[in-house]
Amino acid sequence: MATDTALSREQLLARIDDLGPRFRDRSSRYDREAAFPYESYDDLRDAGLLGVCIPARHGGLGASFADYMHLSARLGEYCAMTALTFNMHCQTVLWTGIVADELDLSPADRARHEEIRADLYRRILDAGEIMSQPLSEGVARGATAGVMTEAVPVQGGWRVSGRKIFASLSGAASAYNLTVKVPGEEQVRFMSVRADNPGVRIAGDWDTLGMRGTDSRTLLFEDAFVPHADELLPAGVYDQLAERWPYVYMTLTPTYLGLTRAVVAFVREYLGGGGSRRDVPQKQAGWAEIQIAHERAEALWQRVVAEAGIDPTPDQLRRAWAASFTVMETAPEVASKAIRVCGGGSIMRTLPLEQHYRDARCGSLMLPWSAEVCLERLGRFGLYDDEG
Repeated sequence: MATDTALSREQLLARIDDLGPRFRDRSSRYDREAAFPYESYDDLRDAGLLGVCIPARHGGLGASFADYMHLSARLGEYCAMTALTFNMHCQTVLWTGIVADELDLSPADRARHEEIRADLYRRILDAGEIMSQPLSEGVARGATAGVMTEAVPVQGGWRVSGRKIFASLSGAASAYNLTVKVPGEEQVRFMSVRADNPGVRIAGDWDTLGMRGTDSRTLLFEDAFVPHADELLPAGVYDQLAERWPYVYMTLTPTYLGLTRAVVAFVREYLGGGGSRRDVPQKQAGWAEIQIAHERAEALWQRVVAEAGIDPTPDQLRRAWAASFTVMETAPEVASKAIRVCGGGSIMRTLPLEQHYRDARCGSLMLPWSAEVCLERLGRFGLYDDEG
């Protein structure tokens, strides 16, 4: 479904709404079996949505950053695990696409980058390839901290060795796009290792409380050869991205905002569907608390997404941390209150609320902007000369 004209936000959301009921119907099975949502990715591919963030001049749907964030939230309303993994795919495209377009590259780096990303986008659009973007190593928190995976220069490219944990799409992706360091360099590089590379191994199981269909096992890299053409950002550009376009680290939030919306919709239907439950004052009070919590998170998130762009002011960055924390903590808060308000029948596995609750509880853990990281940064903001 390649196109040379960007779709409007309304058109993009309409595509998600067309597919959404199928995603929602499958979600409980993926959760129960801890199975990756392959069928949903087939639907995304057939609808042209694997290329949603690819610029229109490259044949994609041309979504802006804000367009993507709203689309991801809508997808999260239907199936949170599909939205969460789809984010990993779209991040590679955003980083190499509209974000890289706003960063400072030399003319030579710009021309080379254009060739490399054109090939990446062709693989996505023509071959239907899915990208994974595992960054965590469990060493240190931060977008440029704790990168221990090494890329040793060799003729024609590099040999990559190391590991990435919580690597969503570990068994489903066509390529793993990694932060790495070259020995002797301070900068972080961004390289792609093809999934069929003989130096790649998937380790461990994925049997978790929530987000069970994301297939986020551990990836091990042992002398995996990466050619020069698979360095997806020019040297030094990842560090510039982390410093100047930090909003890319809040792209997990729409999944959890969409999940919150799904919980709110469930409670409304469950209580408002007739019977005496809706007449109980305690349940009405709980329903009011749920609405307030949701609207609080929604309003802050919408504001931050609307102002997202390159080189945020200190106050804008502070607001982005606050929005990330608020969304990630509101989702389990609302889901917990929903169980209390709806009562014992709502925890049955025949209903979606118990899965929503388990999925929602996972959001605050997710790096690089976990709830704890955001609290740490907000707690120092404005109190020290070098902290905003």
